[in-house]
Amino acid sequence: MNHHLMNLNHSPFELIKKGQKRVEMRLYDEKRRQIKQGDTIEFTSLSSGEKLLVKVLDIKVFKNFEELYKNYDKTLLGYLKGEKDSPSDMLEYYSLERIRENGVCAIEIELI
Repeated sequence: MNHHLMNLNHSPFELIKKGQKRVEMRLYDEKRRQIKQGDTIEFTSLSSGEKLLVKVLDIKVFKNFEELYKNYDKTLLGYLKGEKDSPSDMLEYYSLERIRENGVCAIEIELI
């Protein structure tokens, strides 16, 4: 079992803290390729420095965010019930080129 460190913006951090967001979406880059089921992730809020510890239940790899979004209920991804979900939201964090090069992953988590 390995321990990983990741930073998060305040809003998704709070949703994980409340148990509402249970899937973290990331580029499947070299860092994320090291994550395995049973590992732990320590998330740090970029705004407050607060930390959360989660256990990785599973990690699933997809070609792009469109495929990922089709496989999960939007509330597990951190969207509110009435909120519009869109894979293009992830372009705020990752370029299409990087997505094509690496693919993306859904990290299924639970608070410890």
